[in-house]
Formats: sequence, C-alpha cells, structure tokens
Amino acid sequence: MTDRFTPVMRALVAATLLLATATLMLVAVNTARAAGALAIGACEAFGEAYGFHTADDARKSALAKCQNDTCRVVAITERGCAAFAVDFTNACGAHGWGKAAKLGRSQNEALRSCYDDGGKECVIRTFFCDAKG
Repeated sequence: MTDRFTPVMRALVAATLLLATATLMLVAVNTARAAGALAIGACEAFGEAYGFHTADDARKSALAKCQNDTCRVVAITERGCAAFAVDFTNACGAHGWGKAAKLGRSQNEALRSCYDDGGKECVIRTFFCDAKG
C-alpha cells in the first residue's frame, strides 16, 4: 500500500522544494535592491531614489531628480525609510528630513526637524521606504 503513495509523495516533496526555492529567490531579489537616497535643495526641491542595488547608484539618481543647484544628499537608506518636510506657508523657508527603520518614525523626524528649523505649518513633501522599511 505504501508503494502506491510513493509517486504522490515524491510529487509533493518536489513541489515543496520548488516553492521554497522560488521564495528564496524572491527574498534575494528584494534584499539585493535595498538602497535608497534622499536629496534636498532650496525652495522644497527634492529628489528621491529607492530600489537600487547600491547606495552610490541611489545617490546619483536622487541628485539627478532634484534638479536644483543647491541639492545635496541628506539620507542614504538600506532597507529603511526617509521623509522630507517643508513649511507649507513658506516653501523656501524652514524644512527638515528624517531617516528611520520605519515610515512613521522617518516622517515624525522630518516634521520635528522642520519645526526646529522655525517652521509654522510643516507638512511632509515626500517619503519612501526601501525593501523592508
């Protein structure tokens, strides 16, 4: 009787191994593309990049997207989050940014930094998370 189930058992084991291999491949892809960067400049200019293989590639992309002579990279993420906040009443005035493992923390840090810079009505201008952030 056990001979009849051997082919079925083999098929189940093969399917399980195939599924496990596919899952590991997906994890490897997500882990490999886990670099991000946030660039900011004057008057609420920003550039963001995420899902890159390297931090340097993310940095270059963020700077290219920022399109302002004053832009500089303020945050590099590796499986984390970043956020940028500006004063809603004066886009060329107070601003702040934050970087953290989770989105809520990075946004709170950006808002706190904006208010510390003198902002009156700070709002999140952009945010992103990379991989597991």
